[in-house]
Amino acid sequence: MRILFLSTWFPYPLDQGSKIRAYYLLRSLAEQHEVALASYEDVELKPEWRQHIEKMCARVFTLPRRPFTVSRIRSWLGWLSPMPSAVVGMYSNEMAELVQRAAREWQPQVIVALTFVTAPYALKTPGALKVVDIDNYMARMLMETISMADSAVGALRRRLAYVKFLQYEKSLYRKFDLCLAVTSTDRELVVRELKLTPNQVAVVPNGVDLSWYQCDTVVKEANTLIYNGALTYQANFDAMEYFLRAIFPKIIDRYPQARLKITGRTEGVNLNELRLNDHVEFTGYVEDIRPVVASSAVCVAPLRMGGGTRLKILEAMALGVPVVSTTKGAEGLDVQHERQILIADTPDEFAGQVLRLLESAQLREEIAQNALELVKDRYDWKRIGGDFCASIESLFTQTTL
Repeated sequence: MRILFLSTWFPYPLDQGSKIRAYYLLRSLAEQHEVALASYEDVELKPEWRQHIEKMCARVFTLPRRPFTVSRIRSWLGWLSPMPSAVVGMYSNEMAELVQRAAREWQPQVIVALTFVTAPYALKTPGALKVVDIDNYMARMLMETISMADSAVGALRRRLAYVKFLQYEKSLYRKFDLCLAVTSTDRELVVRELKLTPNQVAVVPNGVDLSWYQCDTVVKEANTLIYNGALTYQANFDAMEYFLRAIFPKIIDRYPQARLKITGRTEGVNLNELRLNDHVEFTGYVEDIRPVVASSAVCVAPLRMGGGTRLKILEAMALGVPVVSTTKGAEGLDVQHERQILIADTPDEFAGQVLRLLESAQLREEIAQNALELVKDRYDWKRIGGDFCASIESLFTQTTL
């Protein structure tokens, strides 16, 4: 098949979750089919990054523009529109033209669009089958933030945004031949709330490349906690605000040698809103996150919002680091509390589970080993990519018979 792959992010280097998912979905298709990529350039591309992707793809079309760049005029118009202001504000005529050019030159039989950002451009291209990856179900994420608003006006604004996104996603995704959900939970939600048919939605989870996650020589730092998620993403910032305010002080009171490392860029993040102290370290952007995670004693995932499979959790599990998570953070993962992960939903419980791991090397080893076996069995990108390709091929076969 000839496939046109539309990516919100340029899928290399693998330095954040959305890029990782895009890269492995793209690679799995490129291993078996002819694939062209049309993508935003979210950062200035190094020649070797582009060359890496060009080895996988027959054609690469890019637009030097950040995917979430918002036009102020369009954004203001969005408040008067039934469509979400973010969707109106981010729409790019240049990207629409790029996708149309790519489609004319490539003549794809299937178009795969990542997220609601690139989905509208796919729909403007006639003839090809349309597949969309619902990496995050935005209406659901917005609904979860309503109760966290600090004022009645803030809650009202968030509710309005939620209603708009719900209607928009309901209208958008039903136009696709196949939608991809990251977890079975997400699949059930979008089928029910967006009024999609069950056979219109397939589950393609996130995963890890087990051949890449090998850090056997790293020395463990027995007192170190890790949060491997950039605070530029709202769900990550909320998780750390909650952890630093309500949980970490309880840990330090009982285990004063505890340290917390937070990875990823912090540009544009108001760190003054976080309860920081000498026990907290920001690593900033690191080209290879594996040694930072692998050297830690415990990975914490105190997430309270968002959807999809948490790559940060799978990443830690693949590197032999035990995880403490909220129920929300572990949502969609085929894990058992006390076997592959420890789950806690109140500050006292969460602090208690972290302390159990810090104080017991045996428990850390048991949880980490069980989690690694689970990742090998269920979350290897090689297996996930094969199933993903099979879903696309089945769709194509059914519609061409």
